[in-house]
This record gives sequence, structure tokens and C-alpha cells, in this order.
Amino acid sequence: MPGKVLIYGGGGALGATCVSYFKAKKLWVCSIDLKPNESADANVVVQELSDFEKQDQEVQERVSQVLDGELDGIFCVAGGWAGGNAASKDLVKNTNLMWKQSVWSTTISASLAARHLKCGGLLVLPGALPALDGTPGMIGYGMAKAAVHQLTKSLGQKDSGLPADACALCIMPVTLDTPMNRKFMPDADQTAWTPMEYIASMFFDWLDKKDLPASGNLVKLVTKDSNTTRLIVD
Repeated sequence: MPGKVLIYGGGGALGATCVSYFKAKKLWVCSIDLKPNESADANVVVQELSDFEKQDQEVQERVSQVLDGELDGIFCVAGGWAGGNAASKDLVKNTNLMWKQSVWSTTISASLAARHLKCGGLLVLPGALPALDGTPGMIGYGMAKAAVHQLTKSLGQKDSGLPADACALCIMPVTLDTPMNRKFMPDADQTAWTPMEYIASMFFDWLDKKDLPASGNLVKLVTKDSNTTRLIVD
């Protein structure tokens, strides 16, 4: 299935796994991140970090320069984590960071999808299961991820601005099996962590319309005893 995809966050652990997986499947891949991914066919290196509108303009211009034709899929796997409750001296600082890392990247991804995704194409955004409820120990993170959930639901509805028959989804893994998680949580139950290769493979299947949920859905990924299942969040 030749085609073209864009990975927003292609320099991170999950993003790099997706780039490698899609390249092995003979797809053209563009990576957007703060650093280039040498395995990608094209890179958009984000330099504007202080202004939302300027960052969007920078990314839009660079994608238009490197892209020839329409995209089959856009996968935003950018993000980060920061804690803090209302009494934390870093509440505003961390909330601002979480907004930049999660809401800026997903909103720009949605705009890119409206401009460059082909009819029937796929847009996937990164949510977080805890953000379905209160997150008192990580308020900024929960706020930002809840915004991503709302964005996904809006994109799945009529008049969202996406191309005809496009599908917008949000994934909700609990814990990813990344090198950093292994380093900082060596005693955790790693059989409950979702492998990054599983997610990359799932993305590829969704591109091919295999087991593709309806647009606007939030998809929970639950791993137990090293087996991962998918659940649609109501």
C-alpha cells in the first residue's frame, strides 16, 4: 500500500518507531519535530516555540514545501508530561508547557489535515485515559489532554472542516513501553505496558481500513500479560 504519511513528533520514541515502521512498508514519511529524523523522507524542524500562530505558520509553510500531493494519514504522537496540583508553584508554568506540547501540536495537525489529507484519509491524535476524570496531581496535563479529546470529537462530526470521509481518532494508551519508562520505572509491571510496535502496526492497519473505528472515537489501549486490546471509550 504505497502512500504518504506525516508523523508529528517523529523524533520521539513512539514517533521514531512509527517512522521506521512506515518506511519498512514503503510509505513516504515526513517527520515534524524539534530535531530531524534521519530515517524520514522529509523533515520539518520546528524552531518557533514561543508563539502559537507563528509556529503554525512555520509548520504550514514547511510542509507545503516538502509535500508533493496529498497525505494518506497524519499521526500526531507529540506530547509530554508534567505534574502539579493547584498549590504547586509551577502550576501555571507546567500548564503552559502542557498546552504547548499537546494542544498546539494537535491543533496544527488538524489544520494540516484540512489542507493536505486526501478524502477518506486518517488523522490520529494522542489523548490520555486519566484525563477523562479529574487529575488533581497533574492538573495542566489533564486539562491539555481533555482538550485533545474534545478536539477529536469535534473533528468526527459534520462540518468539522476535514476532507470528505476522513477519519479522526484519539488513542489512549495507559503506559508505553519506551526506553525512558524502562529507565525510570524499572520495577513496574512491564507486561502491562503497550509496545510501540503494536501502535505503529495498528496505525498501518487503520490506514488500510482494517478494524478502523468510526471517526471521532477515543480508543483506549489496554495491555495485560503483554496482550493489548482496544476499547472504544463512551
